[in-house]
Amino acid sequence: MNQEQEWEDDSLYDEDDVTMSESDGIRYLHFGTEWIQGAMRMSKPHDLVLAYTQQMMTWLLFHEPHESDRIAMLGLGAGSLLRYCLKQTPSHCVTVEINPQVTAMCRAFFRLPDHVRSEIVHEDAAEWVEDADNHNQHAVLMVDLYDAAAQGPVCSSVEFYEGCKQCLDQDGIMVVNLFGSHPSFELNLRNIRQVFTEQVLVLPEIDEGNTIVVAFKGRGLETTTQQLLDRAESVQSRYKLEARRWAKSLLATRPVDTAFTISEI
Repeated sequence: MNQEQEWEDDSLYDEDDVTMSESDGIRYLHFGTEWIQGAMRMSKPHDLVLAYTQQMMTWLLFHEPHESDRIAMLGLGAGSLLRYCLKQTPSHCVTVEINPQVTAMCRAFFRLPDHVRSEIVHEDAAEWVEDADNHNQHAVLMVDLYDAAAQGPVCSSVEFYEGCKQCLDQDGIMVVNLFGSHPSFELNLRNIRQVFTEQVLVLPEIDEGNTIVVAFKGRGLETTTQQLLDRAESVQSRYKLEARRWAKSLLATRPVDTAFTISEI
């Protein structure tokens, strides 16, 4: 079955069938298929095992997390981003997950923390972003919404991304996990650019096919090349992430109208 067929036939899968597998000390989450929905290294549960989850933290290049921040995650997966953010940042974390069975699996087998700074909401993400109580509240919004087929995002409309933007504070940042070679990619990227008025950066596609898109509200993207490179050094040292590589990739692929330019190096 090719990718386009998988996208069209994802209704064949039962998302209530939440399962796991384990190999070489890494535990994986599945929704009843072979597609990986998340992972945890058993010996180091706070590590970000999958490359795309590491890249979801690209927002650190543009924002230093504070105690007053709210970080929202749409889609729990194996809880990787939640565990990491609770460990590495002082911020309050809100996770929106439609399937309570995913949360139960994470509590039982993926060391999901019961933390005073963690709030898990069982709700459809498309409805959550439309709720006015969630608007203008979040410094960061990480969007990773996939069903059992794990190909195209389940939320991709202009209206959905408008809701995401509404949920950000005045200079908030949205990070979205897409599949670069999938038919859904261009639609999602076009809709994100429309909503965020071209203040959008795209990381190069990684080997697994994931492409991370970073979108900025307000003045979130205002930086110089040197400031970005300096921040990358700090992030790589403090968070042990490939921040230098991310920064260079963003500079190499940046749109011409973004706030930083290669000539400033």
